[in-house]
Amino acid sequence: MGLKLRSILCVVLPLIIMGCGGTKVARVSSDSTMDLSGRWNDTDSRLVSEEMIKDALSQRWLYRWEAENKVPNVIVGKVTNKSHEHISVETFTKDMERALLNSGSVNFVASSNERSQLRAERDEQVGNVSEETRSAHGNETGADFMMIGSINTIVDQEGKRSVIYYQVNMELINLETNAKVWIGEKKIKKFVQKSSAKL
Repeated sequence: MGLKLRSILCVVLPLIIMGCGGTKVARVSSDSTMDLSGRWNDTDSRLVSEEMIKDALSQRWLYRWEAENKVPNVIVGKVTNKSHEHISVETFTKDMERALLNSGSVNFVASSNERSQLRAERDEQVGNVSEETRSAHGNETGADFMMIGSINTIVDQEGKRSVIYYQVNMELINLETNAKVWIGEKKIKKFVQKSSAKL
């Protein structure tokens, strides 16, 4: 084997071996902050939901209920994704639900879809479960307030650089009177610069 061929192999073979190394996976903490693409991610969902619920539960509407020794029943309704990208709205609403429930300041009732499942289960119990253990119809707890909202984006892009602006708007509405008792807003701005380096 000639010296020139050996030199080429010494350079090329390590690159081939590195290229065939396969996928590497590293487990990280689920609450760690990682932003690879600049798009909406789990950290945004968690931080926005926690901050908005904290703000909602610090306002006057709750103090009025507490003054009457009442604990309000709250439900999270529809959150509409009006952004330019796919966002798992269900993940965001679940983060909102968890923050509400864990606050200890409100009671939380099942969503429309969840109620349908529960009612179907109660129907199934009729004639199949003993009267002592059967869950009866007509004892559901109604919600006093519903939280609804939207996620919007504005994208400003030039070449490989872009600024992504997210705005999340949430409203808490009294179900009996349709009065809005709280309006919350959270903004996130991300600067994304893609590398121009090519292998």
